[in-house]
Amino acid sequence: MTNIEEIGARARAAGRRMALMPTERKNAALEAIATALIDEANAAEVLAANAIDVAAGRDAGLSPALIDRMTLTPQRLEAIAADTRAVARLPDPVGERFDATVLGNGLRVHKRRVPLGVVGVIYEARPNVTVDVAALCLKSGNAAILRGGKEITRSCAALTRLIQNAITQTGLPADAIQVIDDPDRALVEQLLRLDQYVDVIIPRGGAGLHRFCREKATIPVITGGIGVCHIYVDQAADLEMVVPIVHNAKVQRPSVCNALDTLLVHRAVAADVLPAVARDLIASNVELRADEAALAILRAAGFNTPQIVPAQESDFGVEFMALILSIRVVSNLDEALDHIARFGNHSDAIITRDAATAEAFVQAVDSSAVFVNASTRFNDGGQLGLGAEIAISTQKLHARGPMALRELTSYKWVVEGDGHVRA
Repeated sequence: MTNIEEIGARARAAGRRMALMPTERKNAALEAIATALIDEANAAEVLAANAIDVAAGRDAGLSPALIDRMTLTPQRLEAIAADTRAVARLPDPVGERFDATVLGNGLRVHKRRVPLGVVGVIYEARPNVTVDVAALCLKSGNAAILRGGKEITRSCAALTRLIQNAITQTGLPADAIQVIDDPDRALVEQLLRLDQYVDVIIPRGGAGLHRFCREKATIPVITGGIGVCHIYVDQAADLEMVVPIVHNAKVQRPSVCNALDTLLVHRAVAADVLPAVARDLIASNVELRADEAALAILRAAGFNTPQIVPAQESDFGVEFMALILSIRVVSNLDEALDHIARFGNHSDAIITRDAATAEAFVQAVDSSAVFVNASTRFNDGGQLGLGAEIAISTQKLHARGPMALRELTSYKWVVEGDGHVRA
């Protein structure tokens, strides 16, 4: 029977050791993990465990999007290894000194960056998160307790064994990365209340998981990774950019959180933009849910395919995570901003050649990441130079957007004196 208290105690002890680990040893551990991931024997073991999970998921009737998320391939393992090596190459935030000053009384004061301690991460059907979390936590001097979804129990266990074997070879404690491989849901609630050992909980999954963690935890919870993504095509858009950006944002990997959900098009360019976008997306099997104005333009352009349907109001504000896109025609920038303010907070983009309009959009949109003439798919730790990410936070406290090394640290005040006493 899984003993959560014991796991927590071991993680706390490992976290104290990790906080003192030199950068060189942490980097060596990440290189060992990356090498192990592409080792033929190790990869075969991980892929075999994953194949069992995937087969069970198909038998259980899981959606194609979920099956895609939980599937590992040799190519995906190579990409995970590359991300791990990228984290190893990044600067170590631990020990960084900042906001240094000398007070009027001669006291020397600075802030010093320190690990959070023990990070609990609860995620659903994405086994790659196991390695992403391990790499980021190890490099930032933290210990981690992982709990993947029941759909990927075998995959997570195999990856964790690989990680533990790799890091112990370089002198890091095996307990720095632990996984709860028992699918009993009651263990999740126990983890959420393990405040004597765990410093923060980061859920990665659907809205239900995030709500459950917020309601049950006695530990601070950082939520994110859910939310609706928009692209607004302005009247001053470079029309040659529109189709490639929209296609990438919607089609490249529709099951992820930064994939496009809603396209907003300025009325002045809608007749030019919508037929071109529809032609491209229909060829990629995307279902278009168009509002009345968009539907009229598409019907007038000769589109009568069943892939284009009238949008309901409920089609806006939905994170589809599938080959479905809602479309709305807007009269101006303010209308687009109102729509995004109502439904967005994750990743939102504008396509425009007008610098003033772009700046107004960036200033007004209150999302974790805002893009100008670029796909929403770039809201990703690896794509933004962070190596990998532990989550995309849509909160405003402590961390926002992709959470990587620096976001897994806090700081402490260091005050140095020469026999100072307070008057």
